[in-house]
Amino acid sequence: HVQLVESGGGSVQAGGSLRLSCTASGYTYIKRCMGWFRQAPGKEREGVASIANDGNTVYLDSVKGRFAISRDSAKNAVDLQMNSLKPEDTAMYYCAARLCASPEYNYWGQGTQVTVS
Repeated sequence: HVQLVESGGGSVQAGGSLRLSCTASGYTYIKRCMGWFRQAPGKEREGVASIANDGNTVYLDSVKGRFAISRDSAKNAVDLQMNSLKPEDTAMYYCAARLCASPEYNYWGQGTQVTVS
């Protein structure tokens, strides 16, 4: 049974930083491509950052240079470091996983709220 659990969300002032963590269980995470998504009220879900099993990363244009996705193999986790946060970054953030051979993310966490004021 695959389980993803996010942590690290909260409230912060504009310009501040937060670090989100997604801990995975139930599979060998290193074989998975991982991603962070977000959804703000009234808006569609959007992909924020992803990391492939070879370490290749992709970012949403609006977060490039501010956010960084990384793996923590010791914790079987994927982190999202968010710096220079803006009010428009306010959203529920979700961690997701997929087999790298598939384009569809089929495992999702419950989400963690990020609020920037």
